[in-house]
Amino acid sequence: MNDLCADIGYKSINHEGEQLCGDHVDVVEQGENSSVIVLADGLGSGVKASILSTLTAKIISTMMAAGLTLEDCVETIAATLPICSVRGVAYSTFTIAHLVDNREMELIQYDNPHAILIRNYQNFEYPTTEMNIGGKKIFKSVIRLEEDDVFVLMSDGCPHAGLGMSYNFGWKREDIIGFMEASVAGGYTAKTLSTMLVDECNRLYGGKPGDDTTACVIKIRRREPMNILFGPPSNRDDCDRMMSLFFSKEGKHIICGGTTSSIAAKYLGKEVKVHLDFGKSDVPPTAEIEGVDLVTEGVITVNKVLEYAKDYLADNTTYEHWSFKRDGASLISRLLFEEATDINFFVGRAVNPAHQNPDLPINFNIKMNLVEELSECLRKMGKRIKVSYF
Repeated sequence: MNDLCADIGYKSINHEGEQLCGDHVDVVEQGENSSVIVLADGLGSGVKASILSTLTAKIISTMMAAGLTLEDCVETIAATLPICSVRGVAYSTFTIAHLVDNREMELIQYDNPHAILIRNYQNFEYPTTEMNIGGKKIFKSVIRLEEDDVFVLMSDGCPHAGLGMSYNFGWKREDIIGFMEASVAGGYTAKTLSTMLVDECNRLYGGKPGDDTTACVIKIRRREPMNILFGPPSNRDDCDRMMSLFFSKEGKHIICGGTTSSIAAKYLGKEVKVHLDFGKSDVPPTAEIEGVDLVTEGVITVNKVLEYAKDYLADNTTYEHWSFKRDGASLISRLLFEEATDINFFVGRAVNPAHQNPDLPINFNIKMNLVEELSECLRKMGKRIKVSYF
């Protein structure tokens, strides 16, 4: 059985003075282990470029996910996109990464900077075949995937970074490769790697990007299951069943909530040891139970994790907070965002008497909403999520 999966992350910055980005990334699942990732770069910048790139990415990803041929996709793009009245051309450049059963990568590239493959922490020169489709020069590659392969897709805003400022001719491909080789060695997630690359481009632009800049990183890794227990069951008689199912799952185990951790400790025949050296933090202290990887407080901690998850999917600005802090929310974030690929939620529906105080902004619905929102964020990160209620 193939236990590889793809961690996909991307980030964009807009051309200085523009509110919309002329680049667009689209990811479409194609069954359980296959997906189509398209990075399109619309002509120029602003509204027109945004429309061109969004149309291109949507058309290609939808058609390829439906099983149509590359020729059909390119011909449809050529026939669909409007002609630019200024330049007289009618296209958006694009890079297509087609993951087939998490075993093979089909790379199709048209006029974007060629994708970089980092294998064994070094640049790997993969073979390419030149094709002509509808008068357009297309490069196609078929690459057998290996664990820890990292593909870097980018728009031309990356090699143009620093043009006429830090560099006379922009950021050379070999320098981008060197930067990514060093970054990949740090073991970061795809989202963090794309953020690091785009942030470096922004720095080379002096904080005033001369072009829309996008990086999309695809990291091939082994599946890593994770289990999180949140709240006691609504029926006390279900405690043993809930604990038995939770602890029987392979992977790391996280327990959120004081009552929940007490039930788990009793089930395991162990004691709960609270950590009091948690320093200054707006997140309650963690605890320890022998046989459990992480024990934290419940609603307040999970709410903080949700804040980090929403930011991670957007600009990833709070990465520097949760990536090294030792509070419960930061520790959970690292486990769920960076390590886990398959996450099992075990959620108890019991009503906590402590949450019924009208002076507290916490109630049963908020707890359920937290689980639903966090699950949705994790799905958008490409995680497989299963939620079981008790």
